[in-house]
Amino acid sequence: MIKSINPYNQQVVFETKELTKKETEAAIDAAHQRFLSWRKTSYSERSKLMQAAAAELKKNKQEYAETMTLEMGKPIAQSIAEIEKCAWVCEYYAAHAESHLADETIKTDAAASYVSYEPLGVVLAVMPWNYPFWQVFRFAAPALMAGNIGILKHASNVMQSAINIQKVFERAGFPKACFTNLPLSSSKIEAIIKNPKVKAVTLTGSKPAGSAVASTAGSEIKKSVLELGGSNALVVFEDCNLEETLKTAVQARFQNTGQSCIAGKRLILHKNIAEAFTENYVKAVRELKSGDPMDENTYIGVMARPDLAEELEEQLKNSVKAGAQVLIGGKRNNAYFEPTVVTGVTPEMSLFKEETFGPVIGITTFETEEEAVDLVNKSDFGLGVSIFTEDMERAKKLVPLFDDGAVFVNELVKSDPRLPFGGTKISGYGRELSADGIQEFVNRKTVYFNKY
Repeated sequence: MIKSINPYNQQVVFETKELTKKETEAAIDAAHQRFLSWRKTSYSERSKLMQAAAAELKKNKQEYAETMTLEMGKPIAQSIAEIEKCAWVCEYYAAHAESHLADETIKTDAAASYVSYEPLGVVLAVMPWNYPFWQVFRFAAPALMAGNIGILKHASNVMQSAINIQKVFERAGFPKACFTNLPLSSSKIEAIIKNPKVKAVTLTGSKPAGSAVASTAGSEIKKSVLELGGSNALVVFEDCNLEETLKTAVQARFQNTGQSCIAGKRLILHKNIAEAFTENYVKAVRELKSGDPMDENTYIGVMARPDLAEELEEQLKNSVKAGAQVLIGGKRNNAYFEPTVVTGVTPEMSLFKEETFGPVIGITTFETEEEAVDLVNKSDFGLGVSIFTEDMERAKKLVPLFDDGAVFVNELVKSDPRLPFGGTKISGYGRELSADGIQEFVNRKTVYFNKY
């Protein structure tokens, strides 16, 4: 049995039986059979169904959000916002998929030549628990609109949410087996990727998980897209808008109780404002409301599992042992971890060089632009960076110097259906969202007509 345990009170809230090998193969067979007909549907037909999925998400957002909160501890207000964002991505691709995949005419010596974008078939999504709906929908909406079929291996602690996602598509009227949830343990992923009816795989998760999936996909010569986390920097220059930067920097680190790949995890401050900024930052963090995730006023809930909180605690202890100082927080109670701000963090410390997946942020200072860029790029991760400055010429000059997949100026790094999302280095490869995302899992077919 696969169980979901409420991290707030440690009660089992849901359990389901894992599929057998025979049941899994039957589900994949059904998905492949559905592809043979689904690929022939029009964009208009797909769009109507995807709009219906958006409407279903909006109509029953409370139901879906509450399950998410019970399973992994996300504050309920943030869970509802996540469901609403999923409706947005459905609406976006319902409106834009056809234009994103329109034939591209290329003038050559031929009578006619162009590139067409055609679906691959059944695509496996291996997804994490931190955004149980959003991570899946940002894959599923473009995949289905492109004419592909989705099968989902979700994180074991959010299996009811996984079932609910399949329910969204069923309630919206999608044909059976267009999107299928597979209740399975991680040990079964390799066999699914090797199934000849599965044509590609996308994974959001840890570096070890990504490495394993990419290795298997590579051995089968199958396409893979990986989004593997990050250690985003928040670089604050002395000419920033102090009030707005403070608000953004707090949200960037502590939303979703800090459990986000694109969270700002390294606060890098110019030395001339470091003391004042830190004082105000600590004050703002102190005012964040912790409590029951089902309370709509709660901003900091619990981490998704006690072992994750323990891992974060160990990273903090190692950094303190190396010379960092805790300014606020630092204590853990089961899956609850206090919002924590740490100063004196250097590049050799765990809080700087490792991904910290929870409500802890380390502060490092710099003097020059060159030093700031060097500190950002010292990370093995390359998902995104935020810089805060009123000098737009400086910002434009610095953007090309960062190794990351995204640079946000005076804003936290966030995903938007209209923009490509993905990283560099050990943050992964490939892109999700926008035209780039929907074109990841298609056959770019060269077509050439000649006349004799």
